[in-house]
Amino acid sequence: MEEMTDMNLKQLSQLLGISQTTISRALNGYPEVSAETRRRVMEAAEKTGYRPNAAAQRLATGKVGSIGLVMPIGEHHRSDVHFGEFLSGLGEEASRSGFHLVIMPTEPENERDALRGLAASGSVDGIYLAYMKNNDPRIAMMQSLSLPFLVHGRSVGVEEDYPYLDVDNEGAFHDATQLLLQLGHTRIGLLNGPEGYDFTYRRCLGVEKALAANGLSLHPDNKRHSSMTDEEGYLGMEALLSRPEKPTAILCASTALALGAIRSLNQRGLKPGRDISLIAHDDVLPLLKPDNFSVPLTTTRSSLRAAGVRVGQRLINRIKLNQTEPHQELWKAELVVRASTGPAPKA
Repeated sequence: MEEMTDMNLKQLSQLLGISQTTISRALNGYPEVSAETRRRVMEAAEKTGYRPNAAAQRLATGKVGSIGLVMPIGEHHRSDVHFGEFLSGLGEEASRSGFHLVIMPTEPENERDALRGLAASGSVDGIYLAYMKNNDPRIAMMQSLSLPFLVHGRSVGVEEDYPYLDVDNEGAFHDATQLLLQLGHTRIGLLNGPEGYDFTYRRCLGVEKALAANGLSLHPDNKRHSSMTDEEGYLGMEALLSRPEKPTAILCASTALALGAIRSLNQRGLKPGRDISLIAHDDVLPLLKPDNFSVPLTTTRSSLRAAGVRVGQRLINRIKLNQTEPHQELWKAELVVRASTGPAPKA
């Protein structure tokens, strides 16, 4: 097909021999258009640089072509590299589908009001929910509104009758703990994310269940909650290593925490995998690759960017196809064993 620019709908219709109405329906995801026709239209639109007129699209579909999300801000809410990585994937998919992101910054305590305002504004076709907490009231609120939504994560204490994409955090940290137990470790510590969030609850639960199955328990002084930063990882490891019976193995909720934890070990002349074992959850952050640590990190791996892309795909499909079923996905994290884990040191 000859490369063209500034093509309009009429010209694309003549080029393909397909009606303008069918082309519009194919580009807007209507289910009655066959897969082959949709493929031809999408391929031609990409090659010719055709972009549908936004105002005409809004009139034809009743959609504004935007996804909305609320971003917590405030004195006590630190910027989060993890959220940024997820947002990159979400934005990538939105752009690919011709959607915009509408971000509403607000204080965490005002988030429900912000969501209501965003839904009532008419400026978004659907909403993505993040930072899920235990017994999160935002899910019921979104279910009461006539607007598609999708949850990244889940909420302990809320019936799972809502659409979500989540990682099996409990399973990931259960498997990681099992590996440490097989290596002979019985004193295990946990540097977790902020308290009250669903993912931190489930990760702790995975550790506790694996220990309980072996007649052990997670000592209250061997677990810490904090923001997932290098600084907090350093402080957390310092606290754990200062205990009379310090852990011989540590689980970190993020490679950012692990970076600080290893800084603490280095200052004490301790080597991961020999003197103490270390496992971190790897969100596949570009600047914190497990292989690039001084001792390559054993990790539970699940890409936040890939999750952002998938959330974007699913939410946009819900919007375009008027889907209402609470479809749910639970991704299994991959346990990748590297040099930071080894046998428990002999007493």
